[in-house]
Amino acid sequence: MAKVNSSSTHTTRAALYARVSTTNGQNPQMQLRELREYCAHRGWRVIGEFVDVGVSGAKDSRPELNRMMGAAHLRKCDVVLVWKLDRFGRSLKHLVNALAELEAVGVAFISLRDNLDLTTPSGRLMFQIIGAMAEFERSLIQERVRAGIAAARARGVRWGRPKTVSLSLDLDKVARLRARGLSWRQVAARLDVGVGTLYRNGCQEHGHKHGSRRGRKAA
Repeated sequence: MAKVNSSSTHTTRAALYARVSTTNGQNPQMQLRELREYCAHRGWRVIGEFVDVGVSGAKDSRPELNRMMGAAHLRKCDVVLVWKLDRFGRSLKHLVNALAELEAVGVAFISLRDNLDLTTPSGRLMFQIIGAMAEFERSLIQERVRAGIAAARARGVRWGRPKTVSLSLDLDKVARLRARGLSWRQVAARLDVGVGTLYRNGCQEHGHKHGSRRGRKAA
């Protein structure tokens, strides 16, 4: 797990992230003020404040969050600070993945109001618990999907695109072309249809029956 460099020759560089969902009565300054005070107390230098305003936490793309993660990947900061986890993570899965990204590039993470500091043993334990919860959530979703599919199949529900029947397809003409020795692909090309269309409309069986009748007549 990433650790904040406490060397006296190196000043820890902190990136602050804040988010408010709407501009109606919400101000990110409350979050930023507490984050700045925390950094000042620990003697850290703030290298940037990344603020998404009027952006829902469920959105896949948050410009300032993306920019901050880019700065972390470039090692422009040593630690990322957020006010609360729900300001940072879109979902449990996103939170775990984002924290793993920061860990991979050696950037620490602190959520101030949640008392989550991944530079400490207790913080690292909490990260493991969060990861286990995300895995449990994924397993529950997969189990529900499988159960839903099994229940639908038991009711006779068919999966995939429904089969279509071409009303304009002349099955007798198909049989005549087959009787002349044309392959299914050649028949399809002659009639300007797909080979799958012939199969879906039972042409293979139809052609076989025509062939059988001709065989009986010839006999």
